[in-house]
Amino acid sequence: MNDSVFNLDQQNSSVDAKIVVGLERLGEVFRTLLWQQSRDTGLSPIQIQVLLFLTFHGPEKRKIGYLAAEFNLTKPTISDAVKVLVQKGFVMRIGDPTDSRSHSLQLTSAGQQIVHQTSDFASVLSQVVGQLDVSHKTALYESLFTLIYGLHQRGLITVQRMCKTCLHYQFDGRIHYCGLLKMPLEADLLRLDCPEHTLL
Repeated sequence: MNDSVFNLDQQNSSVDAKIVVGLERLGEVFRTLLWQQSRDTGLSPIQIQVLLFLTFHGPEKRKIGYLAAEFNLTKPTISDAVKVLVQKGFVMRIGDPTDSRSHSLQLTSAGQQIVHQTSDFASVLSQVVGQLDVSHKTALYESLFTLIYGLHQRGLITVQRMCKTCLHYQFDGRIHYCGLLKMPLEADLLRLDCPEHTLL
């Protein structure tokens, strides 16, 4: 228990512990902002996240199995969330003509209106980040990118469409390079969610 990052003696003597506690507080901000949207819309946080994901990702990713992996939840949990979205008229199921057991999900016009209402729930964080100078932003992003990749390698973030997990990514120890775009990538050009991502 003395080694816990929440033990103030441990925390105040370790930069690592302070960073972990700082990340926990940022996670709390996201939870709070999502719960505010929940109260306003009558949807659960995961239902809001599903709607946002469906809006900004292609049909091949709009399936129950993919969503379960994306949000690190069971298929029944995601199915329940989607069932409510369908009942409320925010989402519809589109059958796969090549596989009668498979379907993808698509937002209805009512679903698009809810997304318009909720998609900027994290704007207050964007405003605070926007006040940082460019060098601080780049250093922060590079650190977050490395941290997310490390968590992905440990299986805590299951689905990742970032450069480091892409077939097109190359790194020679100094320079990040995208084989698809055929260009070197500065740290601020590395992507966390790339639409052209191809698994290794």
